[in-house]
Amino acid sequence: MNKLYVKVLFVMAGGLLFCSTVAAQTNPYTPSVLIPAPRAAHVQITQGPELELARDKFAIITWTTNNPGGSDEHYGVVHYGTNPKELDQTAKNPIHLNRYHSSAVFRVRMVGLSPLTTYYYVVESMEANGKDDGVKSDVKHFSTP
Repeated sequence: MNKLYVKVLFVMAGGLLFCSTVAAQTNPYTPSVLIPAPRAAHVQITQGPELELARDKFAIITWTTNNPGGSDEHYGVVHYGTNPKELDQTAKNPIHLNRYHSSAVFRVRMVGLSPLTTYYYVVESMEANGKDDGVKSDVKHFSTP
């Protein structure tokens, strides 16, 4: 364990003031709160989006972007529907960015699908606070078995 020395200021009743140095134990295994990584100047999809898996009632869409930076907590978002001009359903899954990797892989599971149906979709990503990463795919499609 490392020792951390902290100056503590005490104010006593009657306005008496004194200062003391206190030794405290620090734990090197306790995670510290990191400031957000710098946001990427331009986020772009580098691979996909593509269908990873489709079953009669669910599907998984995956894609890769350059690392968007910002907060470590992000969401992959899929807007989808059975009409390419009306993508009125949304699925999203959280990911935790690794600030030391140059890319981020998003996987989103869409549930409640109908069998033997063609679905159209676009993907995007955002920070946990809702701030858009500024990237959106073209409309893609897949069919459930």
